[in-house]
Amino acid sequence: MPALRAGIHAALLEFIMTQTSQIVLERIDEVRWRIPKESRSDMRVDGILYANERLVEGIRHDQALDQVANVATLPGIVSASLAMPDIHWGYGFCIGGVAAFDIERGGVVSPGGVGYDINCGVRLLRTDLMADELRPTLKDAVNQLYRDVPCGVGVGGAFKFSRDELRRICAEGVSFLAQRGLASEDDLACTEARGCIDGADPDVVSTTAYDRGFDQCGTLGSGNHFAELQVVDEIYDQAAADAMGLRPGAVTLMIHSGSRGFGYQVCEDAIRDMRHVPGKLGITLPDRQLVCAPVDSPEGKKYLGAMRCAANYAWANRQLLAVLAGRALAHHFGRSVESLGIRLVYDVAHNIAKIETHDVAGQPRRLCVHRKGATRSFPPGDPELPPRYAAIGQPVIIPGDMGRASFVLVGTHEAMRQTFGSTCHGAGRVMSRTAAIRSAQGRSIEKELAAQGIIARARGRTGLAEEQPAAYKDVHDVVETVHRAGLSRKVAHLKPMGVIKG
Repeated sequence: MPALRAGIHAALLEFIMTQTSQIVLERIDEVRWRIPKESRSDMRVDGILYANERLVEGIRHDQALDQVANVATLPGIVSASLAMPDIHWGYGFCIGGVAAFDIERGGVVSPGGVGYDINCGVRLLRTDLMADELRPTLKDAVNQLYRDVPCGVGVGGAFKFSRDELRRICAEGVSFLAQRGLASEDDLACTEARGCIDGADPDVVSTTAYDRGFDQCGTLGSGNHFAELQVVDEIYDQAAADAMGLRPGAVTLMIHSGSRGFGYQVCEDAIRDMRHVPGKLGITLPDRQLVCAPVDSPEGKKYLGAMRCAANYAWANRQLLAVLAGRALAHHFGRSVESLGIRLVYDVAHNIAKIETHDVAGQPRRLCVHRKGATRSFPPGDPELPPRYAAIGQPVIIPGDMGRASFVLVGTHEAMRQTFGSTCHGAGRVMSRTAAIRSAQGRSIEKELAAQGIIARARGRTGLAEEQPAAYKDVHDVVETVHRAGLSRKVAHLKPMGVIKG
C-alpha cells in the first residue's frame, strides 16, 4: 500500500506541476507580488509571493499559488499567507510556504503546514581542508563517505537505540547524544533550538512510528537528501564569514536530511486523527489536505507533542550523520577528526511549526508559525543565537542543486518584520521526479556531473536522474530574491565537489 500511495502521489504531482494557475498576481515591488484577499470570498488575508520576474513566469505554471490562497482561509491566520521564491506544490500547504496563526484567536496547527518529513533541514560544517588538498583524491573521498554514511530507502544505521533510548532522543534531542559523547557543547549551541524543542511528548507517538524509526537515526535516506563536499567559492560578507570560519578555497560539508520514517508516520497519524476536527468545529476547508485543529485543542496539542518528538529525532539524526561523515573524512586522510578542523557552522530546520512571539500590528502576539520548505532567519541580537553569531545574525543555509551552487546567508531584522523571521530553504523543484527520470533517459547524469568535476554517488537506480540540476530552479535567482527583499543577506557562495545520495 505505501508503494501504491507513492505512485499515485507521484502521478498527481506530475499533473499538478504542468497546470497553469488561474490566480491573479498584483505586483507590489521588484520582488513581491500580492494575491488580494478580495479575489476570493473565503480568504481572510492576502497571499504574498516573493519572486523576481523570471521566477514568476515558472511559478504561474504551478498550482502552488492556489495553495497559498487556500492557506489564507484558515482560522486565526495573521498578516498574510506567505510564499518564498522556491515555492512549488506540496501536500496541503505549498513547499516554500510560511503562515502564522494567533493561538488566542482560534489559530490552528496543520500537519500539512509542516509536511511529512518533519524537521527536514540542513547542517553545514566547515573544515581546515583546502580544496586543492582534496581534489587529487576526491573520488576516493566520496567513495569513503558513500561506504560510511548509510543512505537509501529503508537502510538502517550504525547506531542502534532501544525503545527507551528512542524516547529520550524524542524528549531531549541532541543533548541526549552529548551525554553519550556524540555531540559537543558547540554542536548544541550552533543547532537551532539547541537541537531540542521543549514540549515533546514521547507518550503520544504511535508504536508504528517507533518501529519505523528504531534503526534510522543516523541515516541519510533517499529523495533529495544528500551529503555534499563543497568549496567556498566567494565571500560577500567578510565579517560574517569570519564568524562562521569560512574562507575562500576551504572545504565545507553540507548534510540534508530529516526525521526519516519516524517523522513520516507521525504526520500520517496526525492527519488521520484530525480528519473529524474541522467538521466538528464548523471549519470549512477548500482542500481536505489542509486538515487542522486549534493549537490549544486536544488534537492540536497531541500533534505538536508528537511533531516536536520528530523534530528532536531529526536534529539527532543530522548530528549522527555529521559524526559518521567526520570519521569517514578522517579515515580517508589518515588523520584525526580534530586535526581536520571540522566544526558545525549551523543546523537549521525547514519543515516545522513553532510557538513564537512576534509583533503583529504593534502588539506582541503568541503565534504558531508554520515553515514548510522555509528556513528561520533570525536577526543580530536575537536571544536564541549563540554568542559567536550575536553580531551578525543567524546563519541561513540554502542548498541549491548538485550541479550549480549552495549559499550561506544570515538572518535580518527585515525578515522579522515581513515574514515572521523566515526566508527560503533551497532552489525549489520545477520538474516532478517522474518527469526528471523521463528527461534523463539515454543520458548519464553521473557522467554529466563528472564532466564538471563533480563526483556523485547514489544508492537508488533513479536517484541522480530525479535530482539532476535541471529538475530545480536556479538557486542564484532564489537567493538573489530573498537578498533583495531583505529576508536574509548573502555571506558565501559554495560550489559542489562531490555528493552522495540515497
